Amino acid sequence: MLTSGNNHEVNTSGARRINKNIKAAEVRVVDDEEKNLGIMPLAEALKLAEERGLDLVEIAPQAQPPVVRICSFDKLRYREEKEARKKRGQQKVKDMKHVRITPRAAKNDLEVKARKAREFLEAGHRLEVGIFLRGREKANQDFAKQKLAAFIAMLGEDCVMAVPPRYSGRGFTTQILKK
Repeated sequence: MLTSGNNHEVNTSGARRINKNIKAAEVRVVDDEEKNLGIMPLAEALKLAEERGLDLVEIAPQAQPPVVRICSFDKLRYREEKEARKKRGQQKVKDMKHVRITPRAAKNDLEVKARKAREFLEAGHRLEVGIFLRGREKANQDFAKQKLAAFIAMLGEDCVMAVPPRYSGRGFTTQILKK
């Protein structure tokens, strides 16, 4: 947990060391305007940060000597969180597309749905195919499995069944991916 203010003491996330938690004897200091202040002892860097009313934040702990920045830790953390939110928003999420068939569907109907399913797969989406059974159709589950297998065969050789068909209350569902 990180606390706010100049006396940051606890860092359980392991993200950054701040102020007195920095372990190195000597550090390379960069100020809040990205200006290099050089290598100095940790005590001197802490004193410089305290005079400016800011924090000493470890930026590159793996460097020799470690790089620290004199800045407001809260502002730095806010900027980093804002950048992370922006990156998450820019990621294209591939969602699940659903195709629903019935055991009574004619061959032409299945071909139309298979064409649409191939479009979804080409776009990089996961595809969930469900065959829904009503009434007496539930008694003939083998026929429904055969119909589902025939539909999957219509999708082509470049499709892989990610999840085997499983029975759920109203029929069988499976997930298909493109190889």
